Amino acid sequence: MMQTTTQATTQATTQATTQAATRAAPQYIFEAGEKPSLPMIDVPLIKATDQSVKGYGALVGDPDECEIEIVRWPAQGWRPIDAGSGDEGGIAEGVFCTQWDGDVLMARNDAVDGEYVLGWSCDPQQAARASAGARAGKKPSARAHVVLWHFNYHPDGGQLFFPLDKQPFLLPVALPGDDIKPHQVVAFWCDGSQGLYIHPGIWHDGVFPVGDRQRFLDRQGKVHARVSCDFGAEFGVYLKVPLMLPDSIPGA
Repeated sequence: MMQTTTQATTQATTQATTQAATRAAPQYIFEAGEKPSLPMIDVPLIKATDQSVKGYGALVGDPDECEIEIVRWPAQGWRPIDAGSGDEGGIAEGVFCTQWDGDVLMARNDAVDGEYVLGWSCDPQQAARASAGARAGKKPSARAHVVLWHFNYHPDGGQLFFPLDKQPFLLPVALPGDDIKPHQVVAFWCDGSQGLYIHPGIWHDGVFPVGDRQRFLDRQGKVHARVSCDFGAEFGVYLKVPLMLPDSIPGA
């Protein structure tokens, strides 16, 4: 009986912690030092091919030939949504720009007027933006990986990232389901000759440039519903995504 009670208490505590962590929308602009040092989990790197991205989305050679899936508004009861309605919000389009500022990877998405801290090149307690690092006499850390803290998905529509600068990039993703776990995350390495489209409900972060800065054509559902997961708050870990492409990675 004692073991059962303890297990039930542990489960209830875990659920309460998760609910508390997900109750408020995340703050996307903050100083790195506001985040604690936490253990890091390595994310597998997979070369993006037509076969490897199946289930997550598709590689796109021409953005004008990529249909952005829009999910019909869900019915609230037993009466169905009328045919031809509930999916007319349209598509948002703009430039998604990612850029390193010292040790901090920043992003701006003009399609939805959003600005974000995507991650860091090192432990956030050691990370500094370029201006702050210069004042402190600190050089930026060598960029071998991105330490990411957050994921989200869009239940209302898919999303296309098409590289305008034709440079390699990465996109971390996970399959749909609200019970996401850190070990379910993978990252696709793209050579920059094609874009990457992801289906509605696919967990993702922003796109990561291999270089200092990169621009993408972004197309996504205009409703822009967003469901988030803060890995640090929920699981006590960050995810570490390598930027380099070893010859031994799957699909290479």
